Amino acid sequence: MEINKIKSILEAILFAAGRPVSQKELILSLEIPEEDIENIIGKMQEEYQQEARGIEIIKINNNYQLCTKKDLHDFIYPVLDKRNKPNLSSAALETLAIIAYNPKISRAEIEAIRGVSADACVYKLLEYGLIEESGKIDLPGKPMSYQTTNDFLRMFGYASLEDLPELPRYKLDENKQIVIDELVEEDEEKEEGKTEAPMPEREEVNEV
Repeated sequence: MEINKIKSILEAILFAAGRPVSQKELILSLEIPEEDIENIIGKMQEEYQQEARGIEIIKINNNYQLCTKKDLHDFIYPVLDKRNKPNLSSAALETLAIIAYNPKISRAEIEAIRGVSADACVYKLLEYGLIEESGKIDLPGKPMSYQTTNDFLRMFGYASLEDLPELPRYKLDENKQIVIDELVEEDEEKEEGKTEAPMPEREEVNEV
């Protein structure tokens, strides 16, 4: 099958689906290897970018979706959706970050990290579809755990949780205060680079 024909089929599938389509679904439909699908979609992504199209193909956890470009959101939202825009408070964003970096975390563990109740934030994130229940933890009381969703990845522009920015390394000092490792290493390097001032030569004292 010609590559242009494959591109047309892929574009039609992604447009008609209106949702993330898995690689397995595309393989079954086109009957071509996974590597070929990845390469062709990669070329399509480049073409959409070069042609300044209003759409793009994004990858989310080995799924592909045809979406409008993020920078056009303000023009599209008033036409297609009359609801109020989702508005996340700093507390909700903090809770979301904790869940993103700690998949399958319980509400009690979130509260232990934040130091305050997480009920309202968890309910709001569930309502927006940014997190979901991921099963019960094998602990007393069988608490529910939470993880982020594909909607979270799509909203923040990540292909997977592996693309999240790396957290700064830290350790606790003797006062149980957080110390960033990078700063500690920098200070240690400075200390190592210091040279002690030479001791003055002692004059020999002649005994009388």
